[in-house]
Amino acid sequence: MVFHEVHAKSVLNKVPGASRLPFKWTVNPYRGCSHGCTYCLAGDTPILMADGRAKPLAELVVGDEIYGTQRGRYVRTSVLAHWSTVNLGYRVTLADGTSLVSSGDHKFLSDEGWKHVRPGRCESGERPYLRVGDRLMGTGGFAEGPAHTPDYRNGYLWGVVRGGLSSEPESQERAERYAATDSDLVEWPVAPDHEWTKGFLAGVFDAAGWCADGVLRIRADYAIVDAVVLGLKRLDFDCTVENGVTRLRGGVAEALRFCHCVDPAVSRKRTVEGAALRSAVAIAAIVALRKDFQLFDITTGTGDFIANGVVSHNCFARNTHTYLDLDAGRDFDSQVVVKTNAAEVLAGQLRSKRWTREHVAMGTNTDPYQRAEGRYRLMPGIIEALADSGTPFSILTKGTVLARDLPLLAEAAKSVEVGVGVSLALLDRDLQHSLEPGTPSPQARLELVRRVREAGLPCGVFVAPVLPALTDSAEQLDDLLAQIAATGATGVTVLPLHLRPGAREWFAQWLLREHPDLVDGYRNLYGRGNYADPRYRRWLTARITPLLDKHGLLPKGGRDAVGVPGDDDGVWPAGSLPSSIPSPRGIDQEQLTLL
Repeated sequence: MVFHEVHAKSVLNKVPGASRLPFKWTVNPYRGCSHGCTYCLAGDTPILMADGRAKPLAELVVGDEIYGTQRGRYVRTSVLAHWSTVNLGYRVTLADGTSLVSSGDHKFLSDEGWKHVRPGRCESGERPYLRVGDRLMGTGGFAEGPAHTPDYRNGYLWGVVRGGLSSEPESQERAERYAATDSDLVEWPVAPDHEWTKGFLAGVFDAAGWCADGVLRIRADYAIVDAVVLGLKRLDFDCTVENGVTRLRGGVAEALRFCHCVDPAVSRKRTVEGAALRSAVAIAAIVALRKDFQLFDITTGTGDFIANGVVSHNCFARNTHTYLDLDAGRDFDSQVVVKTNAAEVLAGQLRSKRWTREHVAMGTNTDPYQRAEGRYRLMPGIIEALADSGTPFSILTKGTVLARDLPLLAEAAKSVEVGVGVSLALLDRDLQHSLEPGTPSPQARLELVRRVREAGLPCGVFVAPVLPALTDSAEQLDDLLAQIAATGATGVTVLPLHLRPGAREWFAQWLLREHPDLVDGYRNLYGRGNYADPRYRRWLTARITPLLDKHGLLPKGGRDAVGVPGDDDGVWPAGSLPSSIPSPRGIDQEQLTLL
């Protein structure tokens, strides 16, 4: 994924007069869409923090300092965005027993480069994917920390004192706290247990240890060198003693295992920054769990992070890309133009005396809440600029990143009309993975609708695009509308596939690759035009209308207000938000034969 950061001269765009869209103005902070890739892990996956400790992925917050990689070395980076989704789970088990639950589209760094968890297709052919025996890059699985029992606390006090006392505030604070709690624990144990040993080694390291380039060392007084070495061996560490310095063998992996296992207090001594990245552990098994999990993802400054000892990837209108001499297929998914000054430019345009505060629609070309928004955070400034100027606006999205801005949208709705639309075309997870691999799952988008409604905002759902012979059976539409109705959605708009130039060529390639048996039928339906044959649109209206009625989703105008728009009719269901056609399955073949 390449992000082209540009300074735009204008952000507020007028819709061409010949267009039949029911709005005149749009704002698109991005060109291209980073929805083309999705990466996510289970919430309990431990992430390597910048202080050398581990924290569950679900508990990370924007601004947290963690480790990533750059030029083959571990470096500190920041969490720029954090979100969750619901996705099918896969369990990747390593030879050392480490287990990671991820989506099938997640990528890990192997010694042969980035690889997805499960096979799949991309425009250049089959994408790289993991196999049993592949070796993943990283530190190896994280060790379980100590229990901080009385024995651990006693061991820590002995270690920090015999190590020469520490001037570090974190170590002093811990020692004073332990001494106040366990003032009677002063005897050296006859047979130290593992917890006492962990505390002792933590104290000695805080007083006389350091870590540089991923190598951990302790300079201990000769009187306790033997105790340090014995303690390390008791915990299965390999070490050597040279000139009074005990050095841990095994590099970054063992240095981190030591820090996690004994938990020294001094954060700055737990660093692995600058250490070289090396291959870690072979994959023992990859198993499809065949059920949905709540999975989490982050955006970082380096584009990756360390998940339970493994280097893990994270994330960041087709025809408009051709205006930039980029193609509407792969470039649209991988070359994203970011208008970094969008909020400032928009605020200036809205201050113009000529601006009459007409409705502004967002999400009409490219999704403003695609994954790149997690990194660039353009929408908060755009929302504030529109609200401050008294301009009503609406947002159409597939992206659950929108949940981040719900408080801001609710506040804006106090002064201007705000509409939210969520695009959801299907519930079939296999088809979703094939057609829109980087978008949040259907369940995640249904949950987004619930959250929008709970925030007091209206939320329409765009069942778009309906794909002939793939997503328009009565059973599929009935199931989808039932789940939409359960969210409290305030309206539904149904839109069949619209094949504009750019999108047309991209979709044709996908259809030929995935459903070659449907190609002739689609030629009959679309011919040389952008819209499906009018007879199909009338057929779809007849099918969807009683289903909308069944689930209480008919617009205010009743059955007469339901219509499927096309080039010869511009009917938009009453009460719906303006929309473009995003991209997301099937029917009996009767529709095609009807033509």
